[in-house]
Amino acid sequence: MNRPRGVWLVIGRLAMVTPSRYLGGGVLWVLLFVAPLLSGLVLQALFDSISGERTASLDAALWLCAAFVAVELVRGGLFWSALVLWAYWWNGAGTTLRANTLRSILTARGPAKSRLPHSSGEAVARFRDDVNDLVMVTDQLVDLIGAILFAAGAFAIMASIDPVITVVLVLPLTVIAVLNRMLRVVIARIHRRARQLGAVVTAYIGETFAGVLAIKTAGAEQAVLRRLREHNRRRRDAAVKDRLAMDMLDTATSATVEVSVGLVLLLAAPAMRTGEFTVGDFALFISYVSWLTMLPRVLGRMLYRVPQGAVATERLGRLMADHEDADHLSEHAGFWFHSDPPPAMTTTPERTDPLETLEARGLTVVHDDAGRGLHDVDLTLKRGTFTVVTGAVGAGKTTLVRALLGLLPLDAGSVSWNGRPIDDPGTFLVPDRVAYAGQVPRLFSESLRENLLLGWPAPPDSVEAAIELAVFDDDVAAMPEGMDTVVGSRGVRLSGGQVQRATAARALVRRPDLLVVDDLSSALDVETERRLWNRIGTATGAGHGPAALLVVSHRRAALERADQVVILDRGRVVGVGPLPELLRDCPEMRRLWSEELVVEAEEDTQADQRRG
Repeated sequence: MNRPRGVWLVIGRLAMVTPSRYLGGGVLWVLLFVAPLLSGLVLQALFDSISGERTASLDAALWLCAAFVAVELVRGGLFWSALVLWAYWWNGAGTTLRANTLRSILTARGPAKSRLPHSSGEAVARFRDDVNDLVMVTDQLVDLIGAILFAAGAFAIMASIDPVITVVLVLPLTVIAVLNRMLRVVIARIHRRARQLGAVVTAYIGETFAGVLAIKTAGAEQAVLRRLREHNRRRRDAAVKDRLAMDMLDTATSATVEVSVGLVLLLAAPAMRTGEFTVGDFALFISYVSWLTMLPRVLGRMLYRVPQGAVATERLGRLMADHEDADHLSEHAGFWFHSDPPPAMTTTPERTDPLETLEARGLTVVHDDAGRGLHDVDLTLKRGTFTVVTGAVGAGKTTLVRALLGLLPLDAGSVSWNGRPIDDPGTFLVPDRVAYAGQVPRLFSESLRENLLLGWPAPPDSVEAAIELAVFDDDVAAMPEGMDTVVGSRGVRLSGGQVQRATAARALVRRPDLLVVDDLSSALDVETERRLWNRIGTATGAGHGPAALLVVSHRRAALERADQVVILDRGRVVGVGPLPELLRDCPEMRRLWSEELVVEAEEDTQADQRRG
């Protein structure tokens, strides 16, 4: 993403998110900036009238006082009107950036994993801080226009009174503008560092809350606090430098007020003695000087806000897909203030390509320089089949299913659906073609019903059928609030087995052609797992379940039911076929089978002891 062009493209697009509100509110803000021109002229006439520079009656002086009050009241009305109107644009602009970034993460071509930051806290920081930086620079563009128009009018009026004093007033403003320009690169570097370290703190706090139990059981509280203090110290130092750089510019800009007032006093005194410069002229100059400092102040802020906006554009751009740029980041996403949003999806789109065969050829994913990963894997899944992928820990089972589904970037290989090549599996192999129950279940702190649906349009009978297939019906019936039970963050109010079966039910409720399950049964006892595969397998055979299953498992219940077993060893396929054939011909399968028999025997013994 081209940063200089990118940030100005985003600024222009954000200005047009709600054109009427941005232009209408902008006009009000500009009028608020320009109104002091009229105030200064009224003050000039008023002080000249009071000082006797021009003949005027008491009534005229009172009318001038009333005019000054009226101008200030109008300014107050402009301020509150602009503030109310501006809030709509501000929230709309921020929503546009967040919606486009989130859309890219969830739906854009290519695996999102390759562009997500190392932690969710880092992503949250970008959605919060970097979005705010871009909205702020677009906001202050209006201030800059208002300050320029006021300065142009003020200089024209003052030049008609005394050109020499006017020219002298320009010099401090010019110095500030040059200084701001010189420090632009330094400010961008300091700000980027502050944002990065702030995101590190956010990420660490999120990970700490997620791992409270592990921290307590390991007795690592003090170590965690020491690490947090160190992260905070580094963030604080960077934030202080960032703030110091901005405050130095603001201080230098504010100093121009004092310098400008001093210059007016020095140059105006002789002119006032000769009568060439009236008291009213002096009052006008002094009232304009304080407002004129808005130009270098706003210009200074723009000069450091624009680099900050470039940093924000770059950081948000890294969350976008490779083929997307600032144009996609800032395109109009649609939002609603006073009307209802479009209705939620109530039916799933009709498809004309039910699964017959899903084929993968030469899938290769290399994780590191050592060559660990997946190498040249072929896989064929046919309608009505139950395929199990097994292997030792680290054999590449999870890598295989994620590569197949487009969740990981492929170094080589291809995937086809019914013989038709799939350009981007990540956006094609989605519900209701494919549903995926991952190795690490993810539940939200919402009701069980919302966790299963996640916006999917499923009638109540489909939800009940999915819960039954997942062997979760008895558990739900035993919950006092049933489907309205709030499961807590990450499903903390459920047992490990219940979380896994809820994840299976969430996948099943989408009625996919292909159900992909990654080691779902790790927290299930042998009998529950057997019932799970029996129910899903029976439903598949009867035509009211998934058309095909791809399961990562080492458990006997899954292996015995499989039509096809794929054995991985260090990222390579070392055996494919029915279980009896592999037990006869594949040494790795015999080894895994023996280990699993021992493990299940120990589990059965422990279960008998608990029942006894």
